[in-house]
Amino acid sequence: MSARVLRWLALVLAMLLMGYGVMRAIAARREQQQASVATSVAKAQTVVELAASDVVNAQVQQLAVGLPVSGSLRAVNSAVIKARVPGELQGLTVREGDVVKAGQVVARIDPTEYESRVRQAQQQADSAKTQIDIAQRQWNNNKALVDQGFISKTALDTSWNTFAGVEATHKAALAAVELANKALDDTVLRAPISGLVAQRLAQPGERVAVDARVIEIVDLSRLELEATLSATDSVDVRVGQQAQLQIEGSTRPIAATVVRINPSAQAGSRSVLAYLAIADSTGLRQGLFAQGLLGTGTASAIAVPITAVRTDKPSPYVQVVENNQVAHRTVQTGARGETGKEMMVAVQGLAPGTAVIKGSIGPLREGTAVRFTRMPAALAAASAPAPASPRTQP
Repeated sequence: MSARVLRWLALVLAMLLMGYGVMRAIAARREQQQASVATSVAKAQTVVELAASDVVNAQVQQLAVGLPVSGSLRAVNSAVIKARVPGELQGLTVREGDVVKAGQVVARIDPTEYESRVRQAQQQADSAKTQIDIAQRQWNNNKALVDQGFISKTALDTSWNTFAGVEATHKAALAAVELANKALDDTVLRAPISGLVAQRLAQPGERVAVDARVIEIVDLSRLELEATLSATDSVDVRVGQQAQLQIEGSTRPIAATVVRINPSAQAGSRSVLAYLAIADSTGLRQGLFAQGLLGTGTASAIAVPITAVRTDKPSPYVQVVENNQVAHRTVQTGARGETGKEMMVAVQGLAPGTAVIKGSIGPLREGTAVRFTRMPAALAAASAPAPASPRTQP
């Protein structure tokens, strides 16, 4: 076989191999496209089943617009009983949670030393009173002698000065008696207000110093919320405005009213403190955390539940049902407020009546088919076909 024939055979073989490779590549590409189409069809056939309660219609609503407020509850009336004199603490029996009445004796400081001081001051006052009597008689005698001309007037002046001096000494002794009695009275610790013992800060038998804290009393019949507002927000707050609060550990909403506004901003933060009186403090405790919305006005706008607005994209959006499919609609949020049931937010970018999927459903892929277990009334009315014209009937 000649070399020329061999070259032709090699060329034919190379062409056959090349054709076979091209056929394999075309077949693999066709299989990939078929798999992609099958996946798309499978995705397109995915159906999400929703209940009628899983959607809400975007509609114009009157929102109670306000400011979010938060803070801790505190008693309007509270008091800390402190030791006014040093000494050993005695008779302290009340503990946290005990009820005390205004004027009730809750503890005593050992009075032995102070009783002795009262007796000492009283004896000094009695001694000064005796000196007054002596000086009084001396002055009276000298006055009689001066009138008879037996002594000079200078001697009478001297006796008068002596009398005035011992009289001043007696008054000082009486003041010392009053101070000693005041110290003795301060050994008795009384409750200044009625309420509950919040803290017991000392123990019986302990020696306490002046101004040592012994017990703290709070009156839970009147509670208030101390809310911190920014300088901008504080401009819209007025005494008498109402708020709905949610208290930590409580499921019932609590009504509150602005009763005072601090006239001065806080140093550093420039914030303003507002005080809200709690309408019903039954079952509440001092120190519980509260948060809610302070109503500052009303607004009319298309609104949806605030939980329905999703933020997992660069721009806020809501999931809506259109033509039995999920669609994502970008919205611009506005004022927030309550409608009496839940927190709502005003949105721009939705037409009234749009079926919005609630936030409890979670994220759904755009284009996902939707089927309702029970068609919402609004959607059923919107999707109902119009009655046919008599002319179009066969």
